[in-house]
Amino acid sequence: MRFLIVGAGALGGYFGARLLDAGRDVTFLLRERRAAQIAKTGLQVRSPCGDLSLTDPPVVLSADIASHYDVIVVGCKAYDLEATMTSFAPAVGPDTVILPLLNGMRHIDALKARFGDTRVLGGLCLISATLDDAGTVLHLSDFHQIVYGELDGSHSDRIAAIEAAFADTNFTSRASTHVLHEMWEKWGFIASLAGITSLMRGTVGDYVAAGAADLAVRLFDECAAISAHNGFAPRDAARERGLSILTAAGSPMSASMAKDIERGARIEGAHLIDDLLARAPASGTSLTMLRVVAAHLTSYEARRAREAASN
Repeated sequence: MRFLIVGAGALGGYFGARLLDAGRDVTFLLRERRAAQIAKTGLQVRSPCGDLSLTDPPVVLSADIASHYDVIVVGCKAYDLEATMTSFAPAVGPDTVILPLLNGMRHIDALKARFGDTRVLGGLCLISATLDDAGTVLHLSDFHQIVYGELDGSHSDRIAAIEAAFADTNFTSRASTHVLHEMWEKWGFIASLAGITSLMRGTVGDYVAAGAADLAVRLFDECAAISAHNGFAPRDAARERGLSILTAAGSPMSASMAKDIERGARIEGAHLIDDLLARAPASGTSLTMLRVVAAHLTSYEARRAREAASN
């Protein structure tokens, strides 16, 4: 089974490196700058689960793709999805499947529209990782899981093939017959965490100490109400896990979106928050916290664009 890993950032770099280290047929689709960096330094991973130093990983530029791949793993930022789809389009053949690991749901619609319903799987990952200034992948916890499955809930031959390829690798993975439900559960949690830590400009522990844990609960409940309206109410275990994280005293956790705002970077507000609001019931549900979060993020993006234009 031939894997094309789109990008070698924190997510693609980590899981692609683990697959390559396990002897799988892996190629990284890179932009010129990242390809040049890896040619010089190799692909480096620092992790509590074991470091990796891959001196010459297989890489390809979009213009040089000359064959089709069995599985294309996509973990780009949502705002880069259109360009990313164009970059890997030459690698999509009649039997190719696309495994996206983005948060939210809008990317599923975009991938289906571009490549057809049957080529797109559902997927999500649980990992905390980043790139340092030297391009090294820094894995920040012992969580490193991919969950994947057919969107219709079947356990197909191609899911079985991916299951076999992911076996005996140094990350955890699980084929799910309820992957859409799990994606919605993660979306509601990530929207809550990103929304509240961005709004509060601090960690979970910071806003809990400030007496705002109840606001995080309200935001989570609003996200859960939208999920329920769409047929995917969070199950008890997901709700308990999410609320325990969002109300944990002293927790250093914050969302990557909050970190992006702190450094003045582009954010995924439209994909994570605006699209969730667009799927809300027309009436009968209070969405005050979510609307405040959406306005806050839209205001940030407007200010960022204005300041960039003036420089």
